[in-house]
Order: sequence, then structure tokens, then C-alpha cells
Amino acid sequence: MSTPATVAAADQPCSKELELLGLCPTNTGSEIIIDDTRTDPGTPGTSPIGNPNPNPGTDTPWTPPSDWTPPPEFNFQTCLDNWDSYIHCFRASEETEDEPAEEDAAPTIPAITIADVARFAPDGSAIAGEPDDVGVVGLPTNFVATASVHTVNDSLFGFPVAVRFTPAGYDFSFGDGTTATTTSGGQSWADLGQAQFTPTPTSHTYAERGTYSAQVDVRYTAEVDFGVGWFPISGEVTSVGAAQEIRIFEAHTALVAHTCEQAPSSPGC
Repeated sequence: MSTPATVAAADQPCSKELELLGLCPTNTGSEIIIDDTRTDPGTPGTSPIGNPNPNPGTDTPWTPPSDWTPPPEFNFQTCLDNWDSYIHCFRASEETEDEPAEEDAAPTIPAITIADVARFAPDGSAIAGEPDDVGVVGLPTNFVATASVHTVNDSLFGFPVAVRFTPAGYDFSFGDGTTATTTSGGQSWADLGQAQFTPTPTSHTYAERGTYSAQVDVRYTAEVDFGVGWFPISGEVTSVGAAQEIRIFEAHTALVAHTCEQAPSSPGC
């Protein structure tokens, strides 16, 4: 080790020779100047960074205690490489798995009313009077309305849906102020095996001759299926039928001795 150079005391005058050699003190008393050189090397440390129990100043390799573990996910060599590249060495925070976001609640189908499905209802039924939309005063006129189960595939509230309508009732209006409600649309005399001008569950007898406007409205119950089965909808939807003109005539009878074939000029022939 070198010895410190000799300098003039701060409180003594500096000679010309010392001033030329730069050994005159310039400190005003507010600072300390140390001029020294050390040539012997220092002793490098032997314990790793972050060692909780180092052995400084010894050549004995450090042995970690049994309860000590290195920091997780920390690569020391990578740290040194990064430091040499002027990247600050730091321990990356442990990544945590993002908690799975709550799945959006499945869209629910709102409560469905009969009004929601009314637009899918079938058109109104036509009505026909036997025979040939004419009748006779005092004799039954048979009325027949045609309606059947009706299914529509469409969408409702943004969901595909099947809507099924089933006839539940028939409201007849015969045009003379008389109405009737039945659970059937009626059948023809031929289908019933009956003679003309005989009463049926849907027949009506007019008291006076004239032209009448008859019609029938069909009431339907509804069910919906969103792909998981049929569910009934409370209430009924009514399909209004078109009016049908019915002509009623009077019939007169007379006693004759011969048929019209035998006496074509007879009354009523």
C-alpha cells in the first residue's frame, strides 16, 4: 500500500516549491481531500444474492438451511444477463389466472300471452248453408263451417317458435238476430246420413222469407313450442269469418189430382 503524500499544513504558509508541485492546500476548511491508492484486491463475496445467512470473508461455500427455498420463478443467470444489457434486474410478479368471467345469463323468454300469438292465428272460416245457401221458411237450414288444427313456424321475441291453434268453439250468427255457440263446425246432411231439411246441431230455422247475412267466428286455443315441448297459452283467439248471403223462400202447397209430369199446367208446375 502506498503512503500518503506530504503536504503543507493548512495553517502554514506554502513555499514556492510546494506551490509548483501542487502540494499547497487549497481547502478552506469546509472539505477534506484524501489522495490515496490501494493496489491489493478485495475479497469477493461467496453468497448468492438474497442469501438469508451469508458467510462473508470466508472461503467456505454457503450451504442454505433446510427451511430456505429460492424465490419462485427467478432465474439468476437471466437476471445477470439483463443487468449487463442495462435492464434493471427485478423479479416479475407472479401471473395470476384471470378469474373466469361470469357467463352471461342465458336469455329468458318472457311470459307469453294469447295476444302475443294472435297474429299467427288462421284466417276466419267460411260458412255454407244447405242446400246451396238457400232455405225455406219454417224448415231447418243446415250450416257448416270448416276449421282444423293450424300450426305456424315463425319467431317470437327473437326465438324460433312453433304455434299450434286448435278449434275450441264456433259462434254462429244467422243474420236474423239469432246466434248459437257450438263445439263443432257442423256436418252436411249427407255426412250425417240425414234427409234434407231435417234438424242438425248447427241448423237454423228462419221465420220469414228474405236475404240474410250469416257468418261464423271460430275460437282457437293456442300452444307454443320453443324446441322443448308444447306449452298451452291461457285464453283463446278468435278468427272472424266472412259473411255469407242466405236466401230464404216461402213454400206453398196445393192439392192436385195429377203430378206435374201428368199435368204440366197444374198450379205450382
